[in-house]
Amino acid sequence: MKFLVDECTGKRLAKLLEKAGFDVVFVGDWKPSATDDEVFEKAEKEDRILIFRLGKPSKGVILLRLSTTDPMKRFRVLNEVLKLVDVKGKFVVVGDEAVRVRKIER
Repeated sequence: MKFLVDECTGKRLAKLLEKAGFDVVFVGDWKPSATDDEVFEKAEKEDRILIFRLGKPSKGVILLRLSTTDPMKRFRVLNEVLKLVDVKGKFVVVGDEAVRVRKIER
């Protein structure tokens, strides 16, 4: 299994995964202060699972896992979710078939 470990997660975790036999790239070694887009692009290009730490966000997180890449379709789905779900302080995963909501523990 291949992982891309973001800087906010820490190099120590990357090293521990590597010692356990996983193929690991630490963003801080590859490209310190890489943009989110660069990180996502590298993970996609190299078929790596991205590991990152949210920290303690106070506003919330929405992860879109929709099969469509059409911005208008994504907007319509997201707009419907926002009408039904209070996303503040939550981690919300929006998929094609379901929406999952978890409170972010502080």
